[in-house]
Amino acid sequence: MPSPSNVAECLAGTLDTNPNVRMAAELKLAEFMAIPETGLALSQLVSAQDADINLRQMKRWSPYFQSFKGSAPSTEIKNQIRQAVFRGLSDPARKIRSLSAHTLSSIANCDWPDEYPDLLTSLISLLSSNSPESVHGAMQVFTEFIKSDLTEDQILPVLRDLLPVLLSILGSTETQTPLTRSRTVSVFRQCVISLFMVKEQHPQPVKEAISTVLPVWLEAFKVLLHMDPSKDVAEGSNWEGLAVRIQIFKALDTIHTSFPRSIAPHLSELVPASLVHLNTLYTTFDRYYLASTESVPSSSEDETIELPQLITSIMDFVSSVVRAGRAKEWFTGDNAVSLISAIFSYIQMTDDDEENWANNANAFVAQEDDDLAPYSVRVAGLDLLTCLLDRTPAPTTATCHNVIQKVVLTSDQARTSGKKDWWRPLEAALTAVGSQAETIQECIDDEQESGRNRPIDIESLLTDVIPTILGQSEFPFLQGRGFVFASQYAKLLPVQLAGQYLDAAIHVIEANDASIPIKVSAVKAVQNFCVGSDDNALSPFIPRIAKDLGPFLAVTSEDTLSLVLETLSVVLEVDKGQWMTQELANSLVVAVIDVWTKNNKDPIFLSIFPDIINSLAASDVPGIYATVVKQALPLLCNSISVATADQSYVAGSAIELVSSLVKASTNGLGEGFFPLLAPSLFKCLSDVEDRDVLQNGITCLTLIVRKDCGQLLAWRDTSGQSGLEHVLRLVARILQAEDESAGLTIGELIIHLLRRAGESVLPVLPELLHAMVTRMLTAKTATFVQSLVVPFAFLINNQRDTVLALLEEMNIQGRTGLDVLIQTWCENAETFQGFWPSRSSTMALTALFASERPSLQALMVKGDIILKSETTNVIMTRSRTRTTPIEFTSVSFPVKAIKILLHEVQSGGEPATMGNTQDFADDVDSDDGDDNWADAGDVTKDSEFEFLSELIGPKGMAFDNDDILDDSDDEDLKGDPISQIDMQGHLVSFLRECAARDTNHFSSVVDQLSAEETLVVRRIVEHS
Repeated sequence: MPSPSNVAECLAGTLDTNPNVRMAAELKLAEFMAIPETGLALSQLVSAQDADINLRQMKRWSPYFQSFKGSAPSTEIKNQIRQAVFRGLSDPARKIRSLSAHTLSSIANCDWPDEYPDLLTSLISLLSSNSPESVHGAMQVFTEFIKSDLTEDQILPVLRDLLPVLLSILGSTETQTPLTRSRTVSVFRQCVISLFMVKEQHPQPVKEAISTVLPVWLEAFKVLLHMDPSKDVAEGSNWEGLAVRIQIFKALDTIHTSFPRSIAPHLSELVPASLVHLNTLYTTFDRYYLASTESVPSSSEDETIELPQLITSIMDFVSSVVRAGRAKEWFTGDNAVSLISAIFSYIQMTDDDEENWANNANAFVAQEDDDLAPYSVRVAGLDLLTCLLDRTPAPTTATCHNVIQKVVLTSDQARTSGKKDWWRPLEAALTAVGSQAETIQECIDDEQESGRNRPIDIESLLTDVIPTILGQSEFPFLQGRGFVFASQYAKLLPVQLAGQYLDAAIHVIEANDASIPIKVSAVKAVQNFCVGSDDNALSPFIPRIAKDLGPFLAVTSEDTLSLVLETLSVVLEVDKGQWMTQELANSLVVAVIDVWTKNNKDPIFLSIFPDIINSLAASDVPGIYATVVKQALPLLCNSISVATADQSYVAGSAIELVSSLVKASTNGLGEGFFPLLAPSLFKCLSDVEDRDVLQNGITCLTLIVRKDCGQLLAWRDTSGQSGLEHVLRLVARILQAEDESAGLTIGELIIHLLRRAGESVLPVLPELLHAMVTRMLTAKTATFVQSLVVPFAFLINNQRDTVLALLEEMNIQGRTGLDVLIQTWCENAETFQGFWPSRSSTMALTALFASERPSLQALMVKGDIILKSETTNVIMTRSRTRTTPIEFTSVSFPVKAIKILLHEVQSGGEPATMGNTQDFADDVDSDDGDDNWADAGDVTKDSEFEFLSELIGPKGMAFDNDDILDDSDDEDLKGDPISQIDMQGHLVSFLRECAARDTNHFSSVVDQLSAEETLVVRRIVEHS
């Protein structure tokens, strides 16, 4: 058995500068690791006070650990190792305590409680000792232990014993260090999180724990927060007292989020204490972070304790309170002024910000982006301001007006007196008000519409303050902020003034000597102006802007390049590119494709390029489309053809850009377009396995069929195969693949082939339909099923009897094709998404019902769910579904078709119906159990639509009806008669006619409907 001295000698050798000595020691150590007793020797070495601290480290000793080496020690040796490691928690050396705590946490992860049952008792005893070292070591274990090792059943018993001890340590200001006391709050916070996680499983015990534990801790927090925070930063060499306050505010935020009712009575003291902290500590923040006249003190431990950590924790807590709408009466009057003034003060640029952003364009761009900005006091402050404006728009906006006016005045006085940092408060104030531009403008509009005064005077800032700022070139961050602020409120600018600002921004972009902050700000301003200003104000400047942005593409990267691309994208949309010239289009497309080639691995960039290429090619100016295609298409085709298997994303992106070109075409694709594209496209799609590439390829081919099907039909490869044959081969490949994701849009391609190339497809149509019906048997996802069924709906709406005859003769594994199709259709019809597909399915079902075909009348399909007592009001998990499968009734197809059509009537015609009322469904009694709800006043359907409009789209449309919401959708299908029909009126007329003629034994069908469905039919028939 190796002794501790043998192990120490070996470990020392592994640290030797001589490579030969080091290698020999490592080989010897590897031999030791094969001996189970080595773990004991290592643990003894840890507690050996005379050993070098660099050697007193642990190796993992259990097979449970990934880095385990050697053989597992015996139970007796394990116990000795645990004891040795536990003793290390009380070691005089802090590093040894920390390493021991980490090691013991790892041991507990696999040994507790079965093999180490007395661990918790021992740790709590250690916490109860009077030894600061022991308490420090035990606290570090608990910090990890509570977070990851307690099960639902263990949490409550452990907390009963642990929390009183923690509270005692928190109050031991004389005997325990601030960092140790802060850890008690951190562990307490983790306990609160754990309680929240198990409150559903153990509601009563958690309720009791919260009612007894939280008030005591909250009282303790209030006592500590009422102590003067300035004392914790009074000593320039030690700020560790801040650690306790940081953890307290984090804990308050957690309590408020997890158990808001428990903290609500205390907010009247906690929120004011938060503001006191912000006001009291600002002088220190200014001295150490804004002016940076002194260095921030370091901590006695590895943890960094800095004032911004406390400030962000305070702001996060207050934001949480505001967001939840609590303590509303406090956030008014002088309190609101003081809080918003504090926000404006704290979000000033620090010296570090200034140095970093001045030299790093990407960092400067990132801090302006909500999604990219690293978390900081500035970000936390702006988030708090957002919460205040969301809760009380008008009062908060009015307060912002008062505060910014004061900042403008004091900044001017500071500048006059020669203070070098006079610009910082003004830049921060403009940042704050500018960041909320959309909300503030909405607030202004609302107040004016209500006959009240404007809560803020943005116009005076734009006319009196910003113009003077734009000339402050020696203060580039303030100058840049002026440009951005003006652009954020572009809608409030008169056309002439907007033109002046835009012209000034262009001059900055063109200036060779302008610094990074001002150039980036000018580009951002141009982007905002293009989004917020009228095209008439922009048109005179846009060609010049586009020309200036082109060279930027070659010299920027990362976030800055993303900004330039996004700006170019909105620039190209101004006035629909009527200002474009062939020369400018040529230079821009060359630059854009070059940037794409260099950055086609970055998903963020890849999402921007298609819009840019489409906007470039979509200009109505003669010759632009041809110019863009001439430059882009050969390069994109080459990228498709040379992309290797592990670079399939390049081919996928290139195909997406080709689709952007196709979308932009108005009178065909242009001569030679498809012959140039086809070889590389079809070769790629025949070999690639990447589903995203296949989806992009299918989308591209669908667009080509829509825009210029003639080129596809006329093209032949070197072996004489036509473009249509290649497309059908791709369809066959998709239908045969197990992975359904690549075929989610295959139905659209098939539909447009049938619409545009019906005669050419006719010879292979039976084979195609056979393949589609066969695939229905194994299709799993609803979207893929829709892709297979909707083409049949299209065919039935156009050639019903021919298609039905074909399906009746089709044999699919012993079943007719009609049987497979109808079963699949009826099971999934109510899940179909999209405007045209849903309507096409509904129309086809009416056609099938009206056909009165015997083969359809004889088909039995799934009806309604059979309700069972064991599945009522129970969440059906996979295991429950296996033991108690969901069962359905069996009904004939005519009955199921009427059920589906009645559901469409009740839902307003179909998911995408716009503006149709539900006259007949309104009279049906509801079975949702809300009969006891009180009426909320006279709420009309119109007001309900208005109230829900932001959630579900215009006039009750489902949120996922992209075909209506997206202007770039399929214009072919938008113009289809099915898209134009009044579906609600059509269904009502159809049902009335069926009732009048007793189509398909309609009266018998109605007898098989549910009571609710029967009532709907009666209302329709009788309501003439």
